Amino acid sequence: MLDELDRGLVHALHVDGRAPFSRIAEVLGVSTQTVTRRYRRLRAEAGLRVVGLPEQDRTGQAQWMVRLTTTPAASQALGYALARRPDTSWVKLASGGTEIFAIVHTADDGRLSRSLLLHDIPRTSGITAVSAHLLLHTYLGGPTAWRGRLRTLSDEQRQALARPAPAPGRRDRVSLTDGDRALIDALRHDGRAGYAELAAATGWSAATAARRLAELRAGGAVFFDVEIDVAGYGVTAQALLWMAVAPAHLDRVAATLATHDELAVVAATTGATNLLAHALCAGPADLHRYLTGKLGALDRIRTLETAPVLHTLKAAGHLASVAVRPGLRAARA
Repeated sequence: MLDELDRGLVHALHVDGRAPFSRIAEVLGVSTQTVTRRYRRLRAEAGLRVVGLPEQDRTGQAQWMVRLTTTPAASQALGYALARRPDTSWVKLASGGTEIFAIVHTADDGRLSRSLLLHDIPRTSGITAVSAHLLLHTYLGGPTAWRGRLRTLSDEQRQALARPAPAPGRRDRVSLTDGDRALIDALRHDGRAGYAELAAATGWSAATAARRLAELRAGGAVFFDVEIDVAGYGVTAQALLWMAVAPAHLDRVAATLATHDELAVVAATTGATNLLAHALCAGPADLHRYLTGKLGALDRIRTLETAPVLHTLKAAGHLASVAVRPGLRAARA
């Protein structure tokens, strides 16, 4: 379990993923050395990592949620193959090891990668069904983190770390250049990479990399997320919730779900089920109470399919090369 200082550090990184350790230390009331030491320990033992990601609405990219039904023997090998792809994130084994969930990121035209669905997957043995759901709108998730990680810092501490919000006039869609894509790709490996590293990845000077990253952040085109094992927050039961809601009530139901502390993601999608949520609970009993209580009270939800998450093979960033202690990566959210 994470202690108060660990949680404060994670919360601070959610506020500003690239904040200097000296500033975080000042806000937390400890030394810079203590923050550095805690950060390194959490990286080694709990999979802590800051990753830089494109904001989909600002960059014009699309996300597809792909569900693969497989035989148990094929699921892990296929899951890891998907996790190694640069265009995937949040690759999970679910439903007793007979289902793989993955998000596939596509180009600006929004078409699902032909190589993924029409070439690679059908030629892989062990797959019995495939479905793809275009993400239409995110109510919770992306730049908005799970509340379970955001309960440590006071309002004053958050304000001391917070960056200025993007100006309203700078929220238009951004056309990413090849250099921008290389910059973001490097940040998906390590959102706290130094400007010399970013310069090497882009072919720019360090000053140009710093200036362009500042521009993308100011325009809301890039944000920083934090990956860490949720077992440290007492989460031992996760589930993907696939729901069907009448279109006339979808927005209201989704907005209500986005206020639930048990959920880390709420998103509208295409398909027979048009609303997806990701639940994080202390255990199966707590998941049951949530499904029959707060969720069950929403009578506009016509159908609900619950897919327990067994293992997360890949989160938001690229696959990390740093090993994580056995038993932790499986519970990462």
